[in-house]
Amino acid sequence: MFKKDLDLEKRWGKLLLGIQDLIGKKPNDLNGVLFLIGVQELGQGNKNFSKEQKQDLMHIAICKVLSLAGFYELDYIDQDGWPHWKLIKKLPHFDILEQEKLLKIQVLEYFEKEFDIEIK
Repeated sequence: MFKKDLDLEKRWGKLLLGIQDLIGKKPNDLNGVLFLIGVQELGQGNKNFSKEQKQDLMHIAICKVLSLAGFYELDYIDQDGWPHWKLIKKLPHFDILEQEKLLKIQVLEYFEKEFDIEIK
């Protein structure tokens, strides 16, 4: 493992602990963090979501965090308040580990920008 990867995992661990301090529960993995971001971005509070809505929330989160790198932009918000995104720059072709790394980096940037915190 490279130093960059170790630094990323260290910052990721700090983020998970910070979320645990904030909500009282530590997310299990990247998917758990993406779900929380999706709920945050939807802005309708924590409620019961269907399985399909949970998938949509994760899609919202992925689009939001990747928008920080210029891959997506908000297209519109529908009548139910759900944001819809459009792809504006082709995503790189990564294997699953590289995809996860990109998402973690962008999630960290999301928390730093949206909540004005620094995760070192």
